[in-house]
Amino acid sequence: MPFGIGKGSPMKIIIDVMSGDNAPLELLKGAVMAAEEYRVPIAVVGDRTIIEETAKEHDVSLEKIEVIHADSVINMEDKPLSVIREKSDSSMSVGLRLLESGEGDAFVSAGNTGALLAGATLLVRRIKGIRRAAIATVLPFPRPILLMDSGANLTVTPDDLEQFAYMGAFYMEKLHGLKKARVGLINNGTEHNKGLPLQVETYARLSENTDLDFVGNVEGKEIPFSPCDVLLADGFTGNIVLKYTEGMGKFMLKTLKELFTKNSATKLAALAMKNQLTELKHQFDASEYGGAPLLGISKPVIKAHGSSDAKALKNAVVQAIAFIQTGMNYDIAVVAAELEAKNAAKKAAEKTEENPKN
Repeated sequence: MPFGIGKGSPMKIIIDVMSGDNAPLELLKGAVMAAEEYRVPIAVVGDRTIIEETAKEHDVSLEKIEVIHADSVINMEDKPLSVIREKSDSSMSVGLRLLESGEGDAFVSAGNTGALLAGATLLVRRIKGIRRAAIATVLPFPRPILLMDSGANLTVTPDDLEQFAYMGAFYMEKLHGLKKARVGLINNGTEHNKGLPLQVETYARLSENTDLDFVGNVEGKEIPFSPCDVLLADGFTGNIVLKYTEGMGKFMLKTLKELFTKNSATKLAALAMKNQLTELKHQFDASEYGGAPLLGISKPVIKAHGSSDAKALKNAVVQAIAFIQTGMNYDIAVVAAELEAKNAAKKAAEKTEENPKN
């Protein structure tokens, strides 16, 4: 059973059911499944007529979920700021505004990542002291790794990566039960002087940070062997790592399928290994994790995969529920304030050294 779920909850989850490759049918089905299985209030946002017609056509009961109307939809081709400008009446915008106003406790969308990030930042807003929100995606290895950032920020600073480290560590410790999350930095070598100035400076800073369990640089070839629990990266590098991991997982499963269906002997072997092959398939199935939280936003916002089916959407709701129950945003706010004060003091000291009093 998912973290803390089982006895019902007064919390309310808002779902954008108009965005994504399989909207609205699969997202509606996932919302209904979550409402029934986890007994949590669900509100779906979208064109009421389309939602009701789709539900009727496919025999999906809307009895246990609330439907909130929105006139338009943010498409994948829309610019990020369209969520607050041209399409402020979209399902994504309406859902985010409901979250911001306290009419829900978390928001889930499988839509345009850039628009979701822009909307969450400008409508729901970041936690005070957090410079940038980051997409935190779990990489599906035997021991899961949280990738921070997996696509929100193409360029970052050492300050940003340090904040990502704290947020990612809190997430893995609270949701995955780790006593102390190990933090690594993606780089082209393990030596402390490897990489661009960003990596070199970040390495030096994290090495001096006694609050974090920093294990050093992590090369790409080491990632599948889980050398850390939180892997830090700028959004450009992180997104490449994420997409390559997803592609490699599909490639491996496709190769295995071809291998085990080649002839009668291999088919018998596959039958004998059915349970192990099913377990392997689940391990590389993105729908098992459902979605990735935007860490650093003041209220839980979950980015579901664009191709989410009902199962993936239901699991994204699980992520939202668990996020709410941990209360980790309070911990992030406390650390953000401490880091802000520490960095301000450091800059003041550096200024004094540059301009000493006569």
